[in-house]
Amino acid sequence: MRIDEKEKVILVGCQLPEDDDERFQLSMEELNSLTKTAQGTVVCSTIQKRQKFDSATYIGKGKVEELEMLVEELEADVVIFNNELTPSQMRNLSASLDAKVIDRTQLILDIFAGRAKSREGKLQVELAQLQYLLPRLMGQGISMSRLGGGIGTRGPGETKLESDRRHIRRRIDEIKRQLRVIVEHRNRYRKKRKQNQVFQLSIVGYTNAGKSTLFNRLTAADTYEEDLLFATLDPTTRKMQLPCGYTVLLTDTVGFIQDLPTALVAAFRSTLEEAKEADFILHVVDSADLNYITHEETVEKLLEELEVEKVPQLHVYNKKDITSPFFIPTPTEEFVQVSAFNQEDIEQLKETIQQMVIAEMEEYHIQLPAYEGKLLASLKSETVLMSMDFKEETTMYECQGYVFEGSPLYTIIKNYEAMKE
Repeated sequence: MRIDEKEKVILVGCQLPEDDDERFQLSMEELNSLTKTAQGTVVCSTIQKRQKFDSATYIGKGKVEELEMLVEELEADVVIFNNELTPSQMRNLSASLDAKVIDRTQLILDIFAGRAKSREGKLQVELAQLQYLLPRLMGQGISMSRLGGGIGTRGPGETKLESDRRHIRRRIDEIKRQLRVIVEHRNRYRKKRKQNQVFQLSIVGYTNAGKSTLFNRLTAADTYEEDLLFATLDPTTRKMQLPCGYTVLLTDTVGFIQDLPTALVAAFRSTLEEAKEADFILHVVDSADLNYITHEETVEKLLEELEVEKVPQLHVYNKKDITSPFFIPTPTEEFVQVSAFNQEDIEQLKETIQQMVIAEMEEYHIQLPAYEGKLLASLKSETVLMSMDFKEETTMYECQGYVFEGSPLYTIIKNYEAMKE
């Protein structure tokens, strides 16, 4: 197969009685999108309805035989299953099918591996892959791992299987050690930002909701953006200037997805904690997606798992230019509808964010002498300065705005307010 040739893929889903028809169909469509993101070409999609998954082969024996014929007829390279397969299911299906057998978790891990750019991202993906691989190593296991008595135990000592397992465990421990160092480094950065009283916002949302596009328009950054699932993997933080001139920090995070593998949630916890440390969260929703309600619920559930649900949120319904006229926003306290490509919408979103920031601050009204140029400059950059008027009769600047109570400027401002009284 040439390098530029895409692998032919057959998708397989198994619908249980508790699976809603619409939700199951959308799950299969999402698997199709994931395959496209992984550079695969779907040549066939097949499903089976069962009371429960077959413990040996996930789907029934007849369906396996049908798959064997489909693989041969369509010359498929890969068969992807919509649920996570157990080690025995993986082994049995691999023995029956003349194609690579992977499941939804492996597919997501593969996409993450291709997307990771930073050292932390690469380590997190490798950790998740090794944790997934460890129980799925195939072989005769512990009975062949040492010299012993009895039939089947005499041998060369440690087998290749046990050697591989030992190597993987050692590598997992090493990755965890390296990640601890990176997490400590990230925590120091967070602590420093907190000490500097910089207001922090995090963009979260379902994968492909348009978070990176919105992030780029708000911050004039050049983060990678494309109509693919998991286009962003490494968190990026940039400065964003509000209409009043006040500067905040905005972080773009990895997209969430339904049934995100547990190993990945655990591995990317430190990355997702950027949202946990935020003062405010922009929850971006693709309002053009018919399944937007389920996507919202998935994100809210993950935020709850990360204990972030108490951080103030603004729901940003993106892609309003291609949204159905029947779209109804989910009832929330605060929401806006925007198109990331409409500059007026971006300015309106910044205004809304500014109002949210102001709601967390305390108002001030002070008079400053003209020689306090340095303090006036600090008011412009470190507080939300709404007005600054020079009064010729008093040669004083009259300033009105908002400041965080924990800001270093707070005490100075309060002293000037006291002088005014």
